[in-house]
Amino acid sequence: MARNGERDDPPRGLSRRAFLRGGAAAGVLGTGLLRGVPPAEPAAAAKTGAGAPIVGPGPVPMNFRINGKAVSARLEPRVTLLDALRTRFELTGAKKVCDRGTCGACTVLLGGKAVYACSILAIDAQDAEVETVESLGSVEKLHPLQAAFVENDAQQCGFCTPGFVVAAKALLDRNPAPTLAEVHHGLSGNFCRCGTYAGIRQAVLQVAQAAAADPGFAPGLPGAPGVKARKREDEAVDPGEKRKKKKKKRKGGGRHGRR
Repeated sequence: MARNGERDDPPRGLSRRAFLRGGAAAGVLGTGLLRGVPPAEPAAAAKTGAGAPIVGPGPVPMNFRINGKAVSARLEPRVTLLDALRTRFELTGAKKVCDRGTCGACTVLLGGKAVYACSILAIDAQDAEVETVESLGSVEKLHPLQAAFVENDAQQCGFCTPGFVVAAKALLDRNPAPTLAEVHHGLSGNFCRCGTYAGIRQAVLQVAQAAAADPGFAPGLPGAPGVKARKREDEAVDPGEKRKKKKKKRKGGGRHGRR
């Protein structure tokens, strides 16, 4: 600030115009320019940092192995595995719901381990096999777990179902004969807002029991034998006969009719 009529002159060695330019640049880039500190090199130009290569911030080539196939794409290092799967590889089975690693709707297998795809960077998933729900089965040939989910009414809106199926596969791969408590714990990282937990747990136990009864059963393989769809009552029994059975059951049942 000027005192006693004196003006504020720029520091010696700098012209007034250079000083003003430097001040404007400092306002945008920081005070380093005023101190004569050279600007930092762009991240893309740096070779290593803390022992690891530095890439980005723009798109860089990435290579993946997804559902047994080698694929590649140019992605920014900030892109999550979930976004890469859905937007670049059109694998939309993993759902983007909470996007905070909480609900489990985006569960995939990374190196055989269940992970939240929304919490894994795509660039970090290059060295491991990625498996999504699309690898398990198809509409024509369901995976035993998928068939068991349908059979036990283990879905309503179906939005969380793919994540549960993948998490259940990881559980059975790790523990082929889980107890109900172990199924409960193994699927605790997945939420179903519709509340179909009872059907989901029963579906997993059904597949585990089928595997125990059939030595050739392999729940980890697409289309493996084992879970056979039970015939629905309305398909196996004539509707009129079905009503007669219900009437007989009501007559013979009740508190006083039971032995």
